[in-house]
Amino acid sequence: MNELYQSQRAMRAMRKAAMQRGVVAILDVGTSKIACLVLRFDGADGARPSDGVGPLAGQAGFRVIGAATTRSRGVRFGEIAAMQETELAIRTVLKTAQNMAQIRVDHVIASFSGAEPRSYGLAGQVEVAEQTVSEQDVARVLAACDVPDYGEGREVLHAQPVNFALDHRTGLSDPRGQIGNTLAADMHMLTVDAQAVQNLAHAVKRCDMELAGLASSAYCAGISALVEDEQELGAACIDMGGGATGVSIFIKKHMIYADSVRMGGDHVTGDISMGLSVPTSVAERIKTFHGGVVATGMDDREMIEIGGDTGDWEHDRRRVSRAELIGIIRPRVEEILEEVRARLDAAGFEHLPSQQIVLTGAASQVPGLDGLAARILGQRVRLGRPMRVHGLPQSVTGPGFSAAVGLCLFAAHPQDEWWDFEIPADSYPARSLRRAVRWLRENW
Repeated sequence: MNELYQSQRAMRAMRKAAMQRGVVAILDVGTSKIACLVLRFDGADGARPSDGVGPLAGQAGFRVIGAATTRSRGVRFGEIAAMQETELAIRTVLKTAQNMAQIRVDHVIASFSGAEPRSYGLAGQVEVAEQTVSEQDVARVLAACDVPDYGEGREVLHAQPVNFALDHRTGLSDPRGQIGNTLAADMHMLTVDAQAVQNLAHAVKRCDMELAGLASSAYCAGISALVEDEQELGAACIDMGGGATGVSIFIKKHMIYADSVRMGGDHVTGDISMGLSVPTSVAERIKTFHGGVVATGMDDREMIEIGGDTGDWEHDRRRVSRAELIGIIRPRVEEILEEVRARLDAAGFEHLPSQQIVLTGAASQVPGLDGLAARILGQRVRLGRPMRVHGLPQSVTGPGFSAAVGLCLFAAHPQDEWWDFEIPADSYPARSLRRAVRWLRENW
């Protein structure tokens, strides 16, 4: 974990260097598309210094000067499956965005949706060295959190303090400078598959870019699609992408849970392709223009020209009713929502004071989805789209770009994480110390 701590600190240093230079690229690597935004910052490290947690409203001190998207290649379930194809797609979208911005970019902050995320809630407590809580006390209480054995081949992607308690007072967002004797902290830790992270970092490096940060797409979609009241009182953001559906839960303006369902819009397209015996490109077009999940009496009479280019006139002139198409789409959408419901139940979502659910992502645009989701997930469901970033090109304002826009906010004002503090060398979590002792015994 020491190596992870140092590598995350190195990426934070690169982010600061990129912001001082004034330009950084945002890269959202998805299964169906790869989006890139080029940001120009007005001042060093944003418009104002960090105050413990990043601001959630208003302009964040940057402008979007370049934007591009391309069809994703070599990515399955939000993870890289073919390195060379993904590298080509990333090079294409980076070059297009830099040409639009008319500036060269050296640093990239990336997000991804797969890698089997797992959430952990940690707690730690220390005595305050002096009467006033200092930065070192915060570092010590975060290091005192008991890190679970999250298994080999896993990496910590986020480790965010979500609550501080000083003596009998709890609910503190930043205890620094306050007077007390005992400091306690609750921290949310998100781990992902290490190989997926290493593949993404390697792909970025092969494109001659420096990786200045990594984030979960579910987290980024939540900070861009949820309004302030939802983040404060409790809400879940369901980011329905092409190959994976991200789930994130927020309360008190912090993410407290994240998970992923390995199904998305591409699976719906695959069902249409098999059900109607048409190519995937035709199935995607039919889903986009005629898709839905709620059939009415009119849908039996609405006929859809399937089309095709096989050369067989009878085969290419086939027609199906919209009701038949909905009969193919709805079971898969219900399956995805049932899996999301299971994730929310496992997280204890029903115990939050507010059970607002926000659907976002490109696959959330199927007509009637909000009504179906309300019956499966709960009554309070709405469709969300990215907010809080002004001056976005029209092409990137849809629900499918919630993660990319949220990554802009993450880049401008990242929330405090464990590695933002100078953890004393003798205060690393006990698990990493035990691993170091075992390694010494085995190798010396």
